[in-house]
Amino acid sequence: MYESAFVVSETEQVVITQFGKIVRDPILDPGLKFKVPFIEKASFFPKNIQEWDGEPGQIPTLDKTFIWVDAFARWKIVDPVKFSRRQQPLQRRQPPGTTSSIRPCAISSRLTGLIEAVRKSNRELDTTEVGLEDQEKKPHLYVISLCREKITQGVLEQAQPR
Repeated sequence: MYESAFVVSETEQVVITQFGKIVRDPILDPGLKFKVPFIEKASFFPKNIQEWDGEPGQIPTLDKTFIWVDAFARWKIVDPVKFSRRQQPLQRRQPPGTTSSIRPCAISSRLTGLIEAVRKSNRELDTTEVGLEDQEKKPHLYVISLCREKITQGVLEQAQPR
């Protein structure tokens, strides 16, 4: 009896397998549930949003400037059956697809400098707030072609299929 009953909390979803094969629909509702002891195995997966914070690191840009990149990810398991087929049970680890998506080459191969990583448009800077209104206005030295939003979108597009 002890091995046949298990409790599913409100923040969990369960996939039941028998000898490694999924034998039932995923259990999404909380409560007391039952399985065949010793034959069926219950794999628990979180329902809530998961987070991963990577170690910050330096990457070079095309103009040989080094910038710090701090990678993070947020995700949610919406299909526990599909997730269990692709992954081992999640134990506060890095989400699928983040390692290769946030490599320096994914960002630095197209990033010309720090300005592109920070700015999102070619609009003229408003210097009145920082007390530079008396100084001579200088023309733009940078043309923003790859902005922060495009960098983020590129990383997401690389990570999404994984």
